[in-house]
Amino acid sequence: MMVDPDLLDRLVASVQASAKYRNLEPGLVRWIGEAELRNQPSFKEALKSTRSRLHQVSAAYQEGRIDYARWIGELTKLPPSLSDSNLQAICRQMMALHASTHERLPILETFFTTTLSSLAPIHSVLDMACGLNPLALPWMPLAEDVSYFACDVYSDLAAFLNRFFSHLNIHGKAISLDLTQSIPDQPVDLALLLKTLPCLEQLDKSIAPRLLNGIHARHVLVSFPVHSLGGRSKGMLSHYETHFLNLLADQPWAIQRFTFPSELAFLLTPLP
Repeated sequence: MMVDPDLLDRLVASVQASAKYRNLEPGLVRWIGEAELRNQPSFKEALKSTRSRLHQVSAAYQEGRIDYARWIGELTKLPPSLSDSNLQAICRQMMALHASTHERLPILETFFTTTLSSLAPIHSVLDMACGLNPLALPWMPLAEDVSYFACDVYSDLAAFLNRFFSHLNIHGKAISLDLTQSIPDQPVDLALLLKTLPCLEQLDKSIAPRLLNGIHARHVLVSFPVHSLGGRSKGMLSHYETHFLNLLADQPWAIQRFTFPSELAFLLTPLP
């Protein structure tokens, strides 16, 4: 069924009139809105359903709007050094504002060293659906000349990360991107898909193999949550492990598995 372009424009404008979704990648809003206009009996129901789906895959991970201007002001007062304790403290405070990185804070000292120590020093990273994870740079085993590329569906987040990279003199770039429609093609040492696939699969059930096969990376670190946002486990570890290993059953990957109290991780390396 064809969707009236004017009706779709109206729906996208209605969604992005809210501060909650104003900085969300317009292509994602449009893609979901178009599907809901086909599936729902009225414009009102399509608008409600579009907002609900966007909340599930994006806004649910932030309790409120992040004041990026304030945090930029705090960062620029500090020395441009990843080893500076005050800068690390600010990074921790900011990561607490996003559910995904907030859950990782108790294991931050060990998560990246455990999963990535065999790859150190890492010279290039692609962080997909990154959220505030680039603020964990001080805890990653990276080379001093690392190139760090990041993408997320929020344009204000990408703009903040670019200021973060600039302040620290890191060769980095963050962009607003919907991974269901476009996969970054730059070659890197390491790609990160941290607690990302469950969200993306809510939008597109076939995306995982397409994404993994489309990445140009020597290694890919994929992780999954082991608790819901409400703190319940509900068998999530075994569910995600079985699901992911089934996806990889016929794929040419060497797999290393890591478990943490709040996260299940796999380091993938393409077989020759």
